[in-house]
Amino acid sequence: MSVFQDHFSGVASMYADYRPRYPAELFDYLATLAPRNSLVWDCAAGNGQASVDLARHFERVIATDASSQQIATAIPDPRIEYRVAPAEDSGLRGRSVSLLTVAQALHWFHFEKFWREAKRVLVDNGIVAVWAYGINEVEGSAVNSLVQEFYSKTVGPYWPPERTLVEEGYRSVPFPFRRLVPPTFRMETKWTLAELLGYFSTWSATNRFIRVNGSNPVEPLGVALRAVWGDEEKPRLIVWPLTVMVGQNS
Repeated sequence: MSVFQDHFSGVASMYADYRPRYPAELFDYLATLAPRNSLVWDCAAGNGQASVDLARHFERVIATDASSQQIATAIPDPRIEYRVAPAEDSGLRGRSVSLLTVAQALHWFHFEKFWREAKRVLVDNGIVAVWAYGINEVEGSAVNSLVQEFYSKTVGPYWPPERTLVEEGYRSVPFPFRRLVPPTFRMETKWTLAELLGYFSTWSATNRFIRVNGSNPVEPLGVALRAVWGDEEKPRLIVWPLTVMVGQNS
């Protein structure tokens, strides 16, 4: 078993409040790949953000996360069973899962061990779908410029090395399944300034910056953004590129 790198338990409640939603079209697509009565394993589910969308399409979802704090803040749903378990040792019965999903988490895993576990629990021709979103673009060039500088320069040195895998769209991640070609998806929402700053506060790099330096880099960013945002209560469009890999077990 690999050592669990816990970057998010300390911000579990904020994570539940300030993370963007995945597009509904993604779950509509996944629903075409497996029967409604399938068992779905949502691995590294965090607070269940993807789990609840999966439960709208499938009758039973088992959502696991290695962080007990994340599971404690998870969104309740009668079709979802939440469990504390590492990705590489799920405790699920072999050949029982028809759809395995990993949202914004694959880059933290020990790939060889996780794929071995995935192949153990998946049925023949079962589906694996993993996705991750990169750095967001914010409406307004002045605002977006400050956001990009914060990401790459202010907290850039504090990102864990695994973040590079997200930035490159998982191109170098091994994926030992017969690949399917999904549609193109993107994430978007409209947030006020306070919501955007809340999102930045959930970043692992932000929280590592705080631990190392004893100050919160979001605070001076907020000052700078207020100078160019305009009405703070007026939402701006936020867009994230979304990488989606889908494969079939064989």
